[in-house]
Amino acid sequence: MSTIKQFYRKEDIQEQASLWVSRIDRGLSEVEIESLSQWVALSAAHQEALFDMASYWDDLSVLNELSVLFPLEQSNAKSKWRMLAIAASFMVFCFIGGHLIFNSQFSPLIQGETQDYVKTLTTPIGQQTTFSIPDGTRIQLNTNSVVEVKYSSNYRQLTLVRGEAKFDVAKDKLRPFSVTVGEQSFTALGTVFNVQKNSELEMELVVTHGRVLVTSADKSIEQITASLKEVSDKALPGLLVSTGEKVVIIENTHKAVEKLPLDKLQRDLAWQQGMLIFEGEPLSEALADVSRYTAIQFDIVDPQLSELKVAGYFKAGDIDGLLASLNSNFNIVHRKDAENIIHLTSSDVKNTTSIE
Repeated sequence: MSTIKQFYRKEDIQEQASLWVSRIDRGLSEVEIESLSQWVALSAAHQEALFDMASYWDDLSVLNELSVLFPLEQSNAKSKWRMLAIAASFMVFCFIGGHLIFNSQFSPLIQGETQDYVKTLTTPIGQQTTFSIPDGTRIQLNTNSVVEVKYSSNYRQLTLVRGEAKFDVAKDKLRPFSVTVGEQSFTALGTVFNVQKNSELEMELVVTHGRVLVTSADKSIEQITASLKEVSDKALPGLLVSTGEKVVIIENTHKAVEKLPLDKLQRDLAWQQGMLIFEGEPLSEALADVSRYTAIQFDIVDPQLSELKVAGYFKAGDIDGLLASLNSNFNIVHRKDAENIIHLTSSDVKNTTSIE
């Protein structure tokens, strides 16, 4: 039998549907279409929620796209469609405390239009936020993250100071889009990609659409621009990472580029939907990831609990749900002290090891 203990929380389907609608509105990649199809296949309620949430948008583009991807088969489909079309008038899209926030205070620039733009984007612990940049690029920041943006008429240069970010890059052939992380530079080629900075010397890149050129950060914008013109050249001065691929960089050394199957891609990017997914990680590692989304820290009192393998998914920042799952599945009890530390112990030693 499996040695991995499963724990699942009942998800807020409406919230997930809202996040999918926002993706459909800006256009889905092939990988995202596959991911959406799998999510819809999990439950008929998922498809229903997608159509319900789409009704709040100010045009029918999302509804039209959904009708192609997932035709309604219920007998009342036609009347439901008419109701959705009538209801499609406006949407206020705001999830506070660990959910997505859309910031549309900027209007897109015409490609190559001259405008200097400097801004620092931040998120506090436990919050994910999406920012719209003047060129039409969208940047989604994970918890406790900082990105510095510096645009000019010749380049678009960003720095991921800390944390994790998804970059949905607007095309502009006249100005390359580069993100500096530590001593590495990631230059987009019509791309959607995710970068996580674990430390000054360790980072991860996942490309969901297009390609990203990985080079040393000491290369100038001019050198990077020259590199882009040689993208088909085998002597390209950098590492090219393509759709569905991931690379981990430790101490400026690139690990082998990994082609991610869909389930692993979903796991790595689950934070973009406000979720965390675990697939057999030790409890100690899972709790370390959970801690990124809250000021609460965990103390595993019983050493044998640290290596418990857990799998499942739940909402980022949902500490109460996590503790309830640990108690019901592992007989783990907790005590919270005055310093915001949760101490975990086993109420039944026999049940603290992995299930055989």
